[in-house]
Amino acid sequence: MTGSTDTGLFTARNMVRVGLCAAAALALTGCGGKKQTAAVMAPSQVTTIGVNSYLWRASLDTLSFMPLLQSDSAGGVIVTDWYTNPKNPGERMKVTVMILDQDLRADALRVTAAREVAANGGWAAAPVEAATVQKLEDIILTRARDLRRNSVGG
Repeated sequence: MTGSTDTGLFTARNMVRVGLCAAAALALTGCGGKKQTAAVMAPSQVTTIGVNSYLWRASLDTLSFMPLLQSDSAGGVIVTDWYTNPKNPGERMKVTVMILDQDLRADALRVTAAREVAANGGWAAAPVEAATVQKLEDIILTRARDLRRNSVGG
């Protein structure tokens, strides 16, 4: 008969197994511990809303003079109700802001506006100047950049 019939605790095979398990256990202890480094995340993404928080806050700030009809932070949509300027009661505006991304970029913002003028005892649709919509977008983007700059500390 060849080979060992020793079934004791200290056989060569068991010693190799114990050694491998000990080496694996030592290697794994280096992987654990409580010193985890926090993932670096852009401040705009540390939020519970579904869109860029700076664009969202800047949009609300910019449109704060208008009554809100709907605001959905998860979808990034703000719809105002009709607003009549006291200096021009024969005209009213309605604005919709859509935030399309979580990044603070100019193409992550879309502003649309509707304008009506008083005519024959009612309201008639009137064209909105492209410069008006562009100016609103610029104001929102500038405000968002300022909010980000202030939160980052620079």
